[in-house]
Amino acid sequence: MQSFEIDKTDLLRIKTALEGPDTELKAVLQEYHASEIAILFEKLPQEAREKIINILPADIASEVIAEMDEEHRPGELLINLHPEKRSEIVEELDYDDATDIISQLEEHEQQEILEDIDQEDATSIRALLNYDENTAGGLMNPELIKVNIRMDKKTALDEVIRQSEEMEEFYTIYVVDDANTLQGVVSIKNIIKAHANAKVKSLLIANPVYVKADLDQEEVAKLISQYNLTAIPVVDDDMKLLGRITVDDIIDVMEQESTEDMLKISGVSEDEELSGNWKDAVKSRLPWLVINLATAYLAASIIRHFDSTVAQIPTIAAYMTIIAGMGGNAATQALAVTVRRISLSDLTDNQAYNTVLKEFLVGMLNGAANGLVVLCIALFYDANPLLGLVLFLAMTGNLIIAGLTGSTIPLILKRVGIDPAVASSIIITTFTDCAGFLLPLFLATKFLLHH
Repeated sequence: MQSFEIDKTDLLRIKTALEGPDTELKAVLQEYHASEIAILFEKLPQEAREKIINILPADIASEVIAEMDEEHRPGELLINLHPEKRSEIVEELDYDDATDIISQLEEHEQQEILEDIDQEDATSIRALLNYDENTAGGLMNPELIKVNIRMDKKTALDEVIRQSEEMEEFYTIYVVDDANTLQGVVSIKNIIKAHANAKVKSLLIANPVYVKADLDQEEVAKLISQYNLTAIPVVDDDMKLLGRITVDDIIDVMEQESTEDMLKISGVSEDEELSGNWKDAVKSRLPWLVINLATAYLAASIIRHFDSTVAQIPTIAAYMTIIAGMGGNAATQALAVTVRRISLSDLTDNQAYNTVLKEFLVGMLNGAANGLVVLCIALFYDANPLLGLVLFLAMTGNLIIAGLTGSTIPLILKRVGIDPAVASSIIITTFTDCAGFLLPLFLATKFLLHH
């Protein structure tokens, strides 16, 4: 099945149906999956979204709202609905999805929604709202299947059937003691295959992989990926079972973290939404651009220091911009690879050393290859072997510097507790720009003017 993409035909069909009778709109909507309707919402005004949600059955409407991106504000859509419809939708949502959406609202709006829904649901959502949204507690769903370690096969199966009546799907059965302390996990397959008088205690897998409620969501994603899990239990400090995190939630986390890292490396705050307004964009980006301006002046001061060299060898001005630009590109490549490695795992000293060594060798070889190209160009256009040698050395040197800074700066920042994706780009640009100007100008002064 191919991924759904909005085209003019889909939009036209929906907009035409919105202007007609409700029966026609219902018929058109039935042809789309809930996730596809959520994508279509990106191109529809709030009025149209509300009309569609009101027409959809509560179970489908809840799926649509759960699939909406946070930047399109599903919480606002929810709060604007009629209280009865809103309550039906919230009660259909998984607790973790309901919490994510409700948390986007003002406190009085949260209370308005929670007061209108089933008391048990409201209690569960309030408990989840107390956790930071970027932790395991903020991700988890308290709905799960659990059985007591003292149960036999028949009792456990009956309990699984009873608990699963209101659950859409489950991957793992958790085993607890009388105090709700996690003892292990057991698969439904093992319970079914076991002989009639088997005890749960003999079937469980002890010491399962678990996470504490305050663990960062990125670390949770690493564990699920490392152990190839479909779900992971969440416990408190006393090993009491609190909930579970499923792989579908982790896919969303990985997408979110990747987007954040990409924006940070580009000097854009994670607080700036992809569809945010121009004021948010200016507020987010201006501080980094001002810092970049200061570093650009530092690079410019190098050119001013060698203004007599530029005056006597004007050709060098064209070449040094190429060398600085190539250094910036090479540094960005090294930075992206290093930040990615850091995000996947905490590098040991040996791994960090190997990462830097690798980028040094890559920079040297790429620098020499590109330096040879520039040397040939200088020989062909300028007929100056010494100028070619200067450019070769400068290009090689700057790409070595690019590889070293692109790998060492994020590692150093990580060690001192600074997010390497945020600050690395500006620091590295400073190094490659300054070296990109300094190396050709210094070498040209020494080899060409004093020769």
